[in-house]
Amino acid sequence: MTEPGPEGTAGTRQRSAPRSIPEASVARLAVYLRMLGELAEQGAETVSSDELAAVTGVNPAKLRKDLSHIGTYGIRGVGYEISALAHQLERVLGLGHPQAVALVGVGNLGHALAGYSGFGGRGFPVTSLFDVDPDLVGIHINGIVVDHVRSIPEVCAERGVTIGMIATPGQAAQSICDLLVSARVRCILNFAPVLLQVPAEVEVRKVDLAVELQVLAFHLARRNLAVEAEAEAEPEAEPEAEAGPVAYGYAVNGRTVNGSGGRL
Repeated sequence: MTEPGPEGTAGTRQRSAPRSIPEASVARLAVYLRMLGELAEQGAETVSSDELAAVTGVNPAKLRKDLSHIGTYGIRGVGYEISALAHQLERVLGLGHPQAVALVGVGNLGHALAGYSGFGGRGFPVTSLFDVDPDLVGIHINGIVVDHVRSIPEVCAERGVTIGMIATPGQAAQSICDLLVSARVRCILNFAPVLLQVPAEVEVRKVDLAVELQVLAFHLARRNLAVEAEAEAEPEAEPEAEAGPVAYGYAVNGRTVNGSGGRL
C-alpha cells in the first residue's frame, strides 16, 4: 500500500515489527495497568512516575524504563495521562482483542478459580468449564455449565476460547493440554505440577504455588539470618563498675593526702 510521502512524494507504509519487551517488564506492565484502573476509579486524571512507582512497589527508574519499551515517556512536570497510558498498555498487552477462557478441572482450586470474578473484570471471562467427575459434570458454577473434558475440542471451538487454564491433577494435565491444543487454544496457564510438552506456537505459563511458597520461605530464612548476623555483630555493653569510696585529697606542705590523713 502506498501513501503520499512528505511534500506529496510517494512513500510506502510498512507494518513495523513489535518491540521486544523483556518478560519481567511485561509482568510489571500488567501491574501498572491494574493500578491505573484503581487510580482512575478514584478520580485521578494524571500520575507521575514517582507516584505510580510508589503504589506499585517498583523503583521509579525501573518504571520509566519499562514504559520506555512501549514508547511512553510522560511529560515533564505533569507525568502520565492515566486514560491514555492505560489504553496504550491494554494495546501492548493484547487486551484490545476479545478473550475467552476455558478452565479444566473444577476441584478445590479450580472451583475457586471458576468463582473468581476478577478474571471477567479484567477482560478474561471464563466461558467454559470442564471436568471428568460425574458429580461435577452438568452442574452450574457462576452460570456456566460444567462439560465433560471429552467435549473440549467442540466447545472451545464453538465459544472461541483463546486461553486455557489447567487445574487438574498432574497425571491428567498433558492429555488435557493436548485436547486444548487440538482445539487451537494457543495460550495455556498451567496450575498442575508437571512440565507440559507443547508445539512451538503454543505459549505455556506455569503457576506452581508450592514453588512460590518455597521462594517466600527462602526470603524469610535470608531475612532471619541477616537479623541474627546483625545481632552478633553488635558489641556487648561493658558492665558498669561498682561504685566504691570516692577518693579526694588536698595538698599539705607540697604533699597530697586523702581526706582521712593518708598519703595518696
